[in-house]
Amino acid sequence: MTASDPRPHVLAFLRRQGLLRPGEDAELTPMTGGVSSDLWKVDLPTGTVCVKGALPQLKVAQQWLAPVSRNRVEYDWLRFAALMCPGQIPRVIAHDGQGLFAMEFLPPERYPVWKAQLLGGHVDIAAARGVGDLIGRLHSASAADPRSPQRFATDDNFDALRIEPFLRVTANAHPDLRERFAELARTTAGTHLAVVHGDVSPKNILLGPDGPVLLDAECAWFGDPAFDIAFCLNHLLIKAVKLPGHAAELRAAAHALADEHARYIDWEAPKALDARVAALLPALALARIDGTSPVEYLDAAQRREVRKVGRALLLDPAPTVGHLLDRWAMSGAPA
Repeated sequence: MTASDPRPHVLAFLRRQGLLRPGEDAELTPMTGGVSSDLWKVDLPTGTVCVKGALPQLKVAQQWLAPVSRNRVEYDWLRFAALMCPGQIPRVIAHDGQGLFAMEFLPPERYPVWKAQLLGGHVDIAAARGVGDLIGRLHSASAADPRSPQRFATDDNFDALRIEPFLRVTANAHPDLRERFAELARTTAGTHLAVVHGDVSPKNILLGPDGPVLLDAECAWFGDPAFDIAFCLNHLLIKAVKLPGHAAELRAAAHALADEHARYIDWEAPKALDARVAALLPALALARIDGTSPVEYLDAAQRREVRKVGRALLLDPAPTVGHLLDRWAMSGAPA
């Protein structure tokens, strides 16, 4: 979406899809929270929907370009995942194949954002376990689906949205670790086992009445499921640095998420996935400090803390997620 005023484009989309009839109007309210797309709450005469449009330049300080075809990728993932986990994936209403789709609107009073809950100091271990359960079911179902490798053969998309900004760019800030980052990039890009969501972040998870609801699948890719687990555990550990008084609870939430996900690993040896998660997570921690998309809620001292722990765990990798969580606690991050 490049127009300075997107309203005419969105209204035209709604009319083409039959959601807005001739003579009717709609109220568009911009929604916040992401950097990769424009998002609107749209009040129609018949009800409220959410419309999403991918951006060619993401809303970050550094240049971060990505193909808008990822909007179609997300549409495909939403349809696939809703069949596997109904009630925990937003229902898609319409898609135009040109960078816009409409889905159901989930009211925030019933579907609070997990990130806001965590940063508010409310750490629900059951919610973390529910996220692990949801991701595990999706990984297992996609690994068993013979259509998934071709349907989500989106390697270029995933490279532009995840491997380049999170691994290669971050390596430039840590020249002594450049080969380690390159090795992790090769391993991740070369592993194709299940459909990866690619952005399992608390900002993309709503705590709904039927369990966690997962949003924002623009990065979906048939690749390495270890990425999803490392990505989400990383957010929990970074929040433990932000909230030292809740660090033990956040670490327990990380254990619960990983353990629940592990119940569904039937596509490879669980120890193999566990080792890749442990290897990748510290690189992603450094990426949220020195990569293209840094977290916004850490102060300078907390950023130094994450950088110190992340570097230590890359220089001397932990063999398992359990070891990593223990070493994160002992490396200076409050616990």
